[in-house]
Amino acid sequence: MSTNQTAALIGLDTNVLIRFFVQDDPEQAQAAAEVMGRLGTETAGFICREVMVELVWVLERAYRLPRADIARALDGLLEAREIVIEAADRVAIALDRYRKGGPGFADQMIALAGQGAGCHETDSFDRQAAKVPGMRLLVGTSGH
Repeated sequence: MSTNQTAALIGLDTNVLIRFFVQDDPEQAQAAAEVMGRLGTETAGFICREVMVELVWVLERAYRLPRADIARALDGLLEAREIVIEAADRVAIALDRYRKGGPGFADQMIALAGQGAGCHETDSFDRQAAKVPGMRLLVGTSGH
């Protein structure tokens, strides 16, 4: 669903999406499934960029899911007609790069946000992040 839609929106927090995907708490998973099941042409779910970044982080760190599984979950969100994702075009680019390996999803989103804001580069001390197009590695005097 495009961001120009006329449906009412309800925001979806990371924990709702986690429970929907992982089903590790039966009561919360049921409540999340009910929320997701009510989404459609009249009411769409809204997912902000921060939730997308946090979702990937939690699935990687807390649940130790492989990138391929996380990418499939995000693909489903991007393809869902009843979901509106903030900066969906940037999320799709970040997801494609994330799926291929290298720097993490958050680093991809940071670089793309900077580019979208007109930055000619985004500086970082993070060597992995600096591998993302649009990022530049700063070398500190401590040698890290």
